[in-house]
Amino acid sequence: MSTYVYGITARSHAALPEGLTGVGEPPMPVRVLTEGDLAAIVSDAPENLRPKRKDLLAHQNVLSEAGADGCVLPMRFGSVAPDDKAVTGVLAERAEHYQERLQALDGKVEYNVKATHVEEAVLHQVMAESPELRALAEANRQAGGGTYEQRLQLGEMVAAAVKAREAQDATEVQQALEPLAAAVSVGPESTGWLANVSFLVARDSAAEFANAVEELRKDRPHLDLRLNGPLPPYSFVEPGPAQPAGTAAGE
Repeated sequence: MSTYVYGITARSHAALPEGLTGVGEPPMPVRVLTEGDLAAIVSDAPENLRPKRKDLLAHQNVLSEAGADGCVLPMRFGSVAPDDKAVTGVLAERAEHYQERLQALDGKVEYNVKATHVEEAVLHQVMAESPELRALAEANRQAGGGTYEQRLQLGEMVAAAVKAREAQDATEVQQALEPLAAAVSVGPESTGWLANVSFLVARDSAAEFANAVEELRKDRPHLDLRLNGPLPPYSFVEPGPAQPAGTAAGE
C-alpha cells in the first residue's frame, strides 16, 4: 500500500485529534510516522487519486487540524510515497533541512498575490505618459484615422509600451510588499498574470500585509490585484518525501 503524505512536523508536535481522517473513499485514517526528531502526517493512499473537491478539502482539513497546535510543513495535494519506509528514509536523509524549515516557518503563513492590467486604464496611462504616442494618435485622428501602416505603427508602439509597463508593475508590486514578508517566492508565469508572487508573512502581521495590498490597489487603479491567503506555506517548504501524483492544490 502506498503512503499519502500530508505534511512534516516535529516529533514533539501535539497529538492529532482522535479519529482524524483524510483523503479517499471511505476517508483513510490519518496516522503519524516518526524518525529521529521529525514526524510525517500520513495515511494509506487511495487508488486512482484525483484532485476532486472532497479530497482537496480533506487534505486541507488535515493540515488545518495539525497546524492548529504548531508548525507543519505542508505537502501539496497528491504527494504519495511507495511505502512508510520510503517516507521515514527521506525524513532521516533530509533531517537537517526539515528542522531548519520548521524553525523558519514557525508562526508564518503564505499569501499569494497575482496582478494583471485593467486594459482601458493601462492604455490611458501609457498614452498619458508618452508624448510620442499622443502625437502619433493625434496625427492619425486628424488624418481621418491614418493609413494602415500608420495605424499598425501606433498599435505596435502601444503594445510595446504596455509590455514594458507589465514588467515595471510586476517589479513594483513585489518591491512594495517584500518589506512586510520574511521571504518571497516568485511563482511560475501563467497566462494573463503579469505578477504571481507568494510572500511568507508572520501570522500576527497578516492584517498589516492585507492592508498593504489594499493600499497598493488604491494607488494603482490600472492594476487588478488578487490576494489569496492565509495559506499553508507551500511555496517555502522545498522538495518533500514524495512527488505529487496528480495536479497539486494551491497552485
